[in-house]
Amino acid sequence: MPHKFSTIAFDADDTLWENEAFFRLTQDRFAQLLVDYTDPDTLAARLLAAERRNLGHYGFGIKGFVLSMIETAIEVTDEKVPATVIKELIDAGQDMLRHPIHLLDGVTETIEKLASDYDILMITKGDLLDQERKLAQSGLGDKFDGIEIVSAKDCATYRNIFTHRQIDPNSAMMVGNSMKSDVIAPIQAGAWGVFVPHNLTWAIEHAAPPVGHARFHELENLFGLPDLIHTLST
Repeated sequence: MPHKFSTIAFDADDTLWENEAFFRLTQDRFAQLLVDYTDPDTLAARLLAAERRNLGHYGFGIKGFVLSMIETAIEVTDEKVPATVIKELIDAGQDMLRHPIHLLDGVTETIEKLASDYDILMITKGDLLDQERKLAQSGLGDKFDGIEIVSAKDCATYRNIFTHRQIDPNSAMMVGNSMKSDVIAPIQAGAWGVFVPHNLTWAIEHAAPPVGHARFHELENLFGLPDLIHTLST
C-alpha cells in the first residue's frame, strides 16, 4: 500500500558531513603519545571503556572524547602521564573543534530534491556549540525546516520531538549512519528508519539491524533516498 510521508529527518555526523574520521586520526595520535606505556589495541579498548563510562557525565562529542583520553592516559601510566602529553591531547581536541566541514556525496542534491515536498529536519546529538558550528560552516542551515540538537537519540527523544512538532511518527522518516540512534530508536518511536552506512562508525553506535521490519530500509548512499521515498509513496 502507498505510504504518505510528511517529514524527512537527517542525522548530521557521518550522514551529512565527515566526523568519525577526525576522531580516528586523533586516536592514532593518542596511541603514538602513549606508545611507551601500552600497545594501541589495549589503549583503544581502555579508551572505549572510558567513553562508555563517561557518556552520562559528558555526553557525546569532542569535549567528552578529550576528557576520556586524559582519564585513560592517567590510568595506563599509573598516574605518571607527563604534562606535555596532557597538553598535546588538549591541543588535539582544539584542532578537531577547528576542523573544516566536508560534506558527504549527495547531501545537498538530495535535500534540495526533497525540500519542496516534505518538511526537512536535522536531528543530531552532541555538544550544542560544536554542532551549531558545524551546521553554520556546512552551508546547509537554511535548507532545514527545523533543527534538533539533543543529548541522546533514543526512543523517548524521538517521541518528544514528534510530539512538540506535532508530527505523526508514522509519517516521519529518519535517515542516518547509526543503526542504534538513527534507525532502531526512531522505529521504536513509530517512525521509519533508513540506514545509510558510513565506512567508519563509532563502536558505541553499533547494533543489530531490524531485518524484516516493514519500516526499516537500507541504502548504499543518499542519492537513492528520493527514489526510495517515491517507491514507498506510490
